[in-house]
Amino acid sequence: MIAKRIKHIALLCCAGCGLAVALSGLTSCSDILSTESELVEYEKDNTLNHPTDSVYSVMGIVGKLQMIADRTVLLGEVRSDLVTVTDAASSDLKRLADFNMKESNKYNQVSDYYAVINNCNYFLAHVDTAMQRRGRQLFINEYAAVKVFRAWAYLELVKNYGSVPLVTTPMMSEREAAAAVAGPRSGIKEVCDYFISDLTPVAYVEIPRYGDIGGYQSNRFFIPTRALLGDLCLWAGRYQEAATWYADYLNDRNDPILVSKSNRARWTSPTSFVTPSRGYNGTASSEQLSYIPMETRIFDGIISDLDNIFESTTENYNYFQLKPSNGLRNLSASQIYCMEYKTDVTTDTIYAPRSGFSNDLYVGDLRLCSNFSTQTTGNESEYSEYGTTYQSVFKIVRSEITTYRSPMVYLRFAEALNRAGYPQSAMLILKYGLCTENARQYVDTVEYAASKQYIAFDEIYFRRDDVAGIHSRGSGDSQCNAYYVLPQPATALATRQDTVNYQIPLVEDMIVNEMALEGAFEGYRFYDLMRVALRRGDPSYLADPVSRRNGQADESVRSLLLNTENWYLPLP
Repeated sequence: MIAKRIKHIALLCCAGCGLAVALSGLTSCSDILSTESELVEYEKDNTLNHPTDSVYSVMGIVGKLQMIADRTVLLGEVRSDLVTVTDAASSDLKRLADFNMKESNKYNQVSDYYAVINNCNYFLAHVDTAMQRRGRQLFINEYAAVKVFRAWAYLELVKNYGSVPLVTTPMMSEREAAAAVAGPRSGIKEVCDYFISDLTPVAYVEIPRYGDIGGYQSNRFFIPTRALLGDLCLWAGRYQEAATWYADYLNDRNDPILVSKSNRARWTSPTSFVTPSRGYNGTASSEQLSYIPMETRIFDGIISDLDNIFESTTENYNYFQLKPSNGLRNLSASQIYCMEYKTDVTTDTIYAPRSGFSNDLYVGDLRLCSNFSTQTTGNESEYSEYGTTYQSVFKIVRSEITTYRSPMVYLRFAEALNRAGYPQSAMLILKYGLCTENARQYVDTVEYAASKQYIAFDEIYFRRDDVAGIHSRGSGDSQCNAYYVLPQPATALATRQDTVNYQIPLVEDMIVNEMALEGAFEGYRFYDLMRVALRRGDPSYLADPVSRRNGQADESVRSLLLNTENWYLPLP
C-alpha cells in the first residue's frame, strides 16, 4: 500500500537526517499555516544530502497531496453547472453548492494546502542541490519535481481563495507562521507570475524515476512541468507563452502526446441507432498524464470518498450525493452527431436522429452516456435500507485522482491559441485534429504564417490518419460536421482583424462547452467559467450557467455570483 510505503520512507527520512522532535498540532494563526509535518521536523540548517533522504522526502510530499485530492474535484465540480446535489448529499456539500460558507465546512481546510506547501518549502530550502556525482547534480530531478508540486498546490489554493499569503520559505514556528499570515496576500496573477519565473529554469528537468511503488507507476505522481507552465500563463493572461509551453509539451519528439481517433464513443452504423459503442473512457490510462495515488483501505491512510459521493456503493446504500445536472444534460443533447459514410462510389455525411432512442442520453454527444449510467435496483420495499436507483460514474477511480489528462491539455492549448489571436488554429484542435497536414488545409496563409511556430507538429508522429478533433470524441466525425464550424460574421467586416476579433469570443465559447463535455465530473468546470469570466470582466459568464444548472434560473444564486467575492472560499 502506498501509505505504508510513504510512512516507511518518512521514518527512514527522519532516521537518516537525525531529525529533531516534531512540532505538533495546528498553530493558532487563523488555522491557515501549519507548522506540523512529518517532514518539517528538522534541526536548523539540516541538509538533505543523501539519495534516500531525497526520495523519501518527495514521497512524503506525495502523501500530503492525498489530503487535498478529493477537493481538486469537488470544489471545481459541486459549485459548477454540471452537477447538482441530491437529497442524500451531506450538509457540507449542500452549503458548498449553495455558496453558503458562513459555517465551518470540511471542504474549507486551507491548512491542508499549506501543509503541502510548507513541506515543499522545507525540502527546497534544505536539499543539497550543489552535490554532484559524475558531473550531474544528484538531486536536481527531485528539486524540480518539488518546485512543481508547490506551484500546482498554490494554483489550486489561489483559484479557491482568490488571494492568499505567498509563503516560499519554511515556517518552523508559530511566530513565523503568524508573521506570514499577517503579511500581504497575492492574487491569482501575482501567484502565477511568480511561479512562471520559478519553474522556467527547471522546465526541461526530467521527473524522478522510482519505478513502481505500492502497485502504482510512480512516474505519474509528478505534475508535467510544461503543462503546468501553460496553465499558469493561461491564468496570467500570457497567451502566447501559454501556447508555447503547451505546444512544446505536446509536440515533444521524445514523448509526443496525441489525441487518438480510437478512444471515443460513437455510433457504429449509419443505419442502426440502437446502442452506441462506449469506446470512450475519460480515465483511459493512455490519456492520464499524472494523478495523486490514494489508499484502498482506510487503515492504510487517506482514501478517496469520491465514489461514495458520485456513485451508488454498498457503503452509501446506493444513496449517491451528486448527479449530472439538467445543464449538463441539455448541453450534451444540444450537440449534433455526425458520421462520415463511405462506399466504393461516394462519401456521404449522415447526422444521427434527434429522437426515438431508448435512452435520452443517446441524443447529441455520447460522452455523457459513456461515463454515466443509472438503473433501477428493484429495492422498492419500504423496509429496504437501499435506494432504488443505482448510479455509476465511470470516470471516478477511487485509487487515483487525476491531475492532468491529455485531451484537457489540448483544450487549454486551444484556449491559449484562440486568445493569442489564432481562432482557426484553435479550431484544428476542436474539429479536425492537430497535425501539419490539417493546419495547411484549414488555416489560411496569413494565420498559418503567424501561428506555425505553435501548430507545426512533428509530421512523423502527428498524421491526419492518427489524430482527431476533441469534438469527435463524443459527436462523431466532426471534421465533416457542417453545423460545427468556425463562426463567421453575417456580413463582411472592415478588416481581417475585425473578423478575428469577432471570432475569438465565439470560438472561446465553443472551447468552454467542449471542456464541459470532455471534462465533466473531473473538477475543472467552475474554474474554466471563472477564468473566462475574469478575462472578459463579465461575472455573468459564470453566474448565468451556474444559476441555471437545475433547468431554470435561480435568481438568488445568480445575484450572489454576480459579486465575484462570492466565488471564493473564506480564509479562516
